[in-house]
Amino acid sequence: MARADTGADEHELMVGGLNCGGCVRRVEQALLALPEVAEARANLATGRVSVRTTGAGCDLQRLTAALAEAGYEARPLTARTADDADARDAAEGERIALRRSVAVAATFTLPIFVLDMGAHFIPAFRDALHATIGEQWLYMLFFVLATVVQFGPGLRFYRQGAPALLRGAPDMSSLVMLGTSAAWGYSVVATFVPGVLPAGTAHVYFEASAVIITLILVGRYLEAITRGRTSEAIRQLASLQPDTARVERAGTEREIPVREVAVGDVVRVRPGERIPVDGEVTTGSSWIDESMVTGEPMPVYKGIGAEVVGGTVNGSGGFCFRVTHAGDDTLLARIVDMVEQAQSAKLPIQALVDRVTQYFVPAVIAVALITFGIWLGFGPAPALTFALVNAVAVLIIACPCAMGLATPTSIMVGTGKAAGLGILFRRGEALQKLRETAVVALDKTGTLTRGEPELTGVEVVDGFTTTEVLRLAAGVEGGSEHPLAAAIVDGARARGVTPPTAEDFRAEAGRGAWAQVEGRTVLVGSERFLCEQGVDTAPLTDLLAGRLDARQGVVLAAVDGRPAGLLAVTDPVRPEAAAAVQALHAAGLRVAMITGDRRETAEAIAGHLGIDEVVAEVLPGEKVAAVERLQGEGRRVAFVGDGINDAPALAQADVGIAIGSGTDIAIESADVVLMSDDPRNVVNAIALSRATIRNIRQNLFWAFAYNTLLIPVAAGALYPAFGLLLSPVFAAVAMAASSVCVLTNALRLKRFVAPLGGNAPEAGDGELPRSLDPSAAAP
Repeated sequence: MARADTGADEHELMVGGLNCGGCVRRVEQALLALPEVAEARANLATGRVSVRTTGAGCDLQRLTAALAEAGYEARPLTARTADDADARDAAEGERIALRRSVAVAATFTLPIFVLDMGAHFIPAFRDALHATIGEQWLYMLFFVLATVVQFGPGLRFYRQGAPALLRGAPDMSSLVMLGTSAAWGYSVVATFVPGVLPAGTAHVYFEASAVIITLILVGRYLEAITRGRTSEAIRQLASLQPDTARVERAGTEREIPVREVAVGDVVRVRPGERIPVDGEVTTGSSWIDESMVTGEPMPVYKGIGAEVVGGTVNGSGGFCFRVTHAGDDTLLARIVDMVEQAQSAKLPIQALVDRVTQYFVPAVIAVALITFGIWLGFGPAPALTFALVNAVAVLIIACPCAMGLATPTSIMVGTGKAAGLGILFRRGEALQKLRETAVVALDKTGTLTRGEPELTGVEVVDGFTTTEVLRLAAGVEGGSEHPLAAAIVDGARARGVTPPTAEDFRAEAGRGAWAQVEGRTVLVGSERFLCEQGVDTAPLTDLLAGRLDARQGVVLAAVDGRPAGLLAVTDPVRPEAAAAVQALHAAGLRVAMITGDRRETAEAIAGHLGIDEVVAEVLPGEKVAAVERLQGEGRRVAFVGDGINDAPALAQADVGIAIGSGTDIAIESADVVLMSDDPRNVVNAIALSRATIRNIRQNLFWAFAYNTLLIPVAAGALYPAFGLLLSPVFAAVAMAASSVCVLTNALRLKRFVAPLGGNAPEAGDGELPRSLDPSAAAP
């Protein structure tokens, strides 16, 4: 959640007690209530809260105080490497604390339960018990045991529930606190001053208050265990980075903590070791298993000058590399950050849930009061007893946590599963938008094709030679970074032609370039570009007709204002592209191609792949217009691209999908990043999006149906017709089971199987896919 700001400072906090989406919302609201806080984002998976402040005197103490006032304990975090350990320690600490609370509560509850239930169902046992210690002393024993449970393990519900109730925003803990306090308090009065109660109503419910707290704590403990499994992806990613690195400093080799590695350090990697940070190979070579980055199982050869990525696994060779990115700047750290941001995102579907849960708990309290009043006024004798029991049952059975967990847990598991498949959701909202996509528009170069074009031919007009045109064109293209330019330069050198040095180089993105080469003005680019420069392209058009394969790309050249020739460049279609397009059609999606290449080439490739619609010969700005036109037809559009010229279209699309091998600008403009260049992962991303949203809807249906059906039952709706009432103890069992059911259903997403490859098999729960397994060695 955020507001407009002039942001200055970033803070990271570890917050305990984040149990569901409602807790996340309350933490964010408590922080945003401070005028200096510009943005607050809580992550249910990790318990971490990111806060951005205006820097106007808002320090960590003020932030933690605001959270303490809301009933949540918080502590500051520092470096990411420490954060991950702290997050794991905090989660484990919470589970240990809950396990301890369950043990204490169960120890003191069991005697109450056994003695009370035994006396209730076995008359002879009851008579012997009363004859031995007496009924009043038995109730006093129950009082002592239940009080330990109420204000020992049960104190956590007061710490969170009471502040929330006083703020007028009661939560799940408030309901438990009110329900168990009513049962315990009524029992205290019935034990010590029974005379103030109406005749025949002095019953004790110590067993109800104690058992309810114990069962809810058991449910919370099971939730903590299950919720921990939903955030395994982040822990697995973090575990890919080794703890230490072997660094050369001052002529000696030292092993230091990886957090102390700095940019510029030289790191030595031995065979079979995991690379600690990102860098560039300076000596040696090896084959590297990069499956954690690309999802591709085949190792990649890395020689001098090649880039290596932290977290990948070295093969049998040894090498040294110079560090280029360390700490939070490594690719692994950025991947973890993207996954965390996606997991803490608020999907549009969550807005409805937030509105409902905001009023849900106050409505439950109102229903409990109405239930109490109706039973007290119109119920059978003893009316007060019936009124109390049914009101407590209503308070206990209501489960806002199930609604609060429905969306975020599915997001956590879904985005974590996606990371294991090499699909990174940079923005969690893309999960829902991708599921609603009707059209997938793809860039051609680097997306449907390999993006590694080759020069396949040179045609010239009269008055020029092939070598001359190739030499001059290569001179101009030597100053360009376009893939076609590199193909022309490489093609010239392969043919024994050395490109001359160009002067006064200028380029127009998506159009062409010109420069002075050996005193001559040379233009290289599209037909449209040459026409705009006043070149008569008619002779070149004649060359195009029938002489070249339609799937070849063509670059036109002019010298001193005269048409000189054309260079044919072929960019091979990716072998996986046809299967990807076919699968998109099978999923009911329309497929379009938007490219700056000439129409003949684009249409030939589209016909080969079975693409429905082609938009060709467009500039970057016109790609945006093409996406807008598709959106204007009332359809959600996903655009897939990899280049700088794709960035505007990626930003314009409802969902921008960047190929991970593309440029940083393209990736920063995208909502989803595919870590490999396989277009089939577009299909996998859409399939996972649909599975996740379907899972969320199942969770929401269960959560709403549970509360809608069982709250009236707890209020006694079945009593007039069937004489049935719901015990508060069974209400506690149902409430705890409700949250666990939602979490268990969300975990089913871990079994998601990608429809088109890239899915690493999972042998069982808790077992890592190969692409995430820290112990996997390179073949």
